[in-house]
Amino acid sequence: MEDQNNKKGQVKIELSQEVAQGIYSNLAIISHSPSEFVIDFARVMPGVPKASVKSRVVLTPEHAKRLLQALKDNIARFEEIHGPIKNIAGPNDHGSGFPPMNFGPTGQA
Repeated sequence: MEDQNNKKGQVKIELSQEVAQGIYSNLAIISHSPSEFVIDFARVMPGVPKASVKSRVVLTPEHAKRLLQALKDNIARFEEIHGPIKNIAGPNDHGSGFPPMNFGPTGQA
């Protein structure tokens, strides 16, 4: 009988305890070049005029598009169970759904 984790074409994913704890981020800064997308995950704290980047993820354009689709699918499933996610809009929002952070780089997500 074939082991479920060793089926042809499947990748085993290892998750260390350190990585499994996760890193809290409330700001994502997205930039790109012709060959890659860079997402910096930062943490902004109230009253602190400096955001600290906690993690950086570099993706190919194809993987960035797959991530976008995966997020759309997961958000749709989440909202089916828990209801719509509240879209926070501020007076100077410019359509991003998030109020402006009046310091540091402007996040795109």
